[in-house]
Amino acid sequence: MKELQFPLVKIIFWFVLGILFSYYQNTNPELAFSALFISFSLFIISYFYANKIRNSNIIFGISLYLLFFFFGITTQAIHTDFYQSENYIHDVTSSEKEHLITVVLREKLKDTKYSHRYIAYVKNIDHQKSSGKILVNFYKSTDEFKPGFGNYIYLKSAVLKHEKPKNPDQFDYGSYLTHKSILAQTYVNSDDYKVSSKIDKNIWYYSDQLRNRIIDNLKKSGFEHQELNVVAALILGQQQDISPEILHDYQFAGAIHILSVSGLHVGYLLLFLNFLLGALPKTKLFNTIKLSAILLSLWGFAILAGLSPSVVRSAAMFSIVAIGLHLNRKTNIYNTLCISMFFILLFEPSFLFDIGFQLSYVALFFIIWLYPLINDIWNPKYKIIKYLWEIMAVSLAAQIGALPLSIYYFHQFPGLFFITNLIVIPILGFIMVLGVLVMLLAAFNFIPAVLSKTLEWSISFLNEIIHWVASFESFIIKSIPFNGLLLLSLYLIIIAFAIWFKKPNNYKMIVALATTVLFQSAYLTTVWKQKNQKEFIVFNVKKATLIGKKEGDKITLLTNDTLQENTMLNSYLTANFNPEVDQKKLQNLIYFNQNKILIIDQSGIYPTSIHPDVVVITKSPKLNLERMLKSLRPKIVVADASNYKTFLKKWKATCIKEKIPFHATGEKGFYRLP
Repeated sequence: MKELQFPLVKIIFWFVLGILFSYYQNTNPELAFSALFISFSLFIISYFYANKIRNSNIIFGISLYLLFFFFGITTQAIHTDFYQSENYIHDVTSSEKEHLITVVLREKLKDTKYSHRYIAYVKNIDHQKSSGKILVNFYKSTDEFKPGFGNYIYLKSAVLKHEKPKNPDQFDYGSYLTHKSILAQTYVNSDDYKVSSKIDKNIWYYSDQLRNRIIDNLKKSGFEHQELNVVAALILGQQQDISPEILHDYQFAGAIHILSVSGLHVGYLLLFLNFLLGALPKTKLFNTIKLSAILLSLWGFAILAGLSPSVVRSAAMFSIVAIGLHLNRKTNIYNTLCISMFFILLFEPSFLFDIGFQLSYVALFFIIWLYPLINDIWNPKYKIIKYLWEIMAVSLAAQIGALPLSIYYFHQFPGLFFITNLIVIPILGFIMVLGVLVMLLAAFNFIPAVLSKTLEWSISFLNEIIHWVASFESFIIKSIPFNGLLLLSLYLIIIAFAIWFKKPNNYKMIVALATTVLFQSAYLTTVWKQKNQKEFIVFNVKKATLIGKKEGDKITLLTNDTLQENTMLNSYLTANFNPEVDQKKLQNLIYFNQNKILIIDQSGIYPTSIHPDVVVITKSPKLNLERMLKSLRPKIVVADASNYKTFLKKWKATCIKEKIPFHATGEKGFYRLP
């Protein structure tokens, strides 16, 4: 694979490896800088003595890769907020203690049923200068809530550090926030905060003011509410007001990515600008003017879209691509791609763990690599058919590259994504160009009715198309079990077969078939492990009791409550390769893997003649726990989330007194007995 022979690809590989190593090993900045200094010294020595040492090229290469490996470690370490002395997280000692916090709002997230959600930057905590990002949840009230970006807001509330998921194989939202350098969150009522007249007038403040001005002017022009929310997502990066029905349609149609301003939108803008400025003379002066106009436009669009992480990285990526095209470095497009990745990760290494970042670069790499190969399969004579085929080829290349990651993260596959992209991409290109023009005019309070209505009708037509595609739910493959081992082996298959298809020979065919066997082996190994796994789980379900008994490829769910479909249970079943499910009524005594488990329900009645290994308490029974412990002497007491908190507190104290472990699922999460 000659693409890997570009030197920058190898260098960036070791840089990325260093970021990963530092993240998972929690490398201390002082240690990282020491290692970087040593590796830099070795690099300098190998550089100056390259002509005097045997195998100097090998030694120099190793020292270079080692240098970038430790450079990646250091980059991640210095960007880890936990190691910054002023970060507010060091002042948080208890989740119950209230703090006086001064924050400035930076980014609006989608509201929940009960609260408005914002990412904010901490300025002070308990009258001490501080820093770091925090997620602020403002509980909804009857008063209209409209704080602006840039306003100083004084909060009085507790700071909650992220907790691990309370159920097995559940989405780890705390880890997701940590990847974005958000180390905690807080919840505040309307009486617990005050908006100051003091304003931090930074670029985010002016960007928010501009977006609000545009949206207000569009509302005044009579732009329909539903279409306005969609165009605000497509152009302004504001998707928090889109209705759940629209989100559902875009997700099931395989087009959810177009509602988040990212590489697709910025790429469209770059293509349009190149086309628009293509008529300029090919002189050095006009090429410089063209490049300057493109860069200003890309970053102007990024500011318009709120400078969210996705649009910032996309603007940075395509800015470097534009510079590469300006320098006529088309043959080194892989180097250009690596340079953009390097500079983005240099300033924000946490982007490496962002799903959007991973999908953007993987899709772009496969478009560059596979599109020419797919496009050459067929050469239609008619221009319209050729244009449609090129769209299909680009879409197929991107989907092939993004497919394994999409299944790994979302465990579903929209079967009609080809139809969606074939129809949506041309419409989206038109909407992007017209939308940017209308937004610019709206900023100056000048919105021609013809342009406004054309944009509105285009959005309405796009929504209808998406809704039609999403209505074929039978083509949506859901709950696809997929793990890291299968992800890696599937990418090996794709790469091996693409290399073989490009220039077929027997050796490449053998390698491609070997990767297929590797994927099958990975799948069979994973399934074999699941079939031989046994576990007893007390799930954490609010105000309900749910116990699972997994034995191989079958799981028995034990409950006396009405069991409704929920994401928690679906996640567990998908992660365990969708075992056969059997539901039964909960009994008071369960035998599992030579363990006796006693269930004490609301009646509080239990037999005194047995000595269980585990006691599970449910439904808040009026129980003399001390007497029960002395009588039964279990190895551990488990209380699920169906119990009152006051009871849990009392039971915990009793267990500590009797020196018997106590596990409350509401506090520690699910309980697993292997």
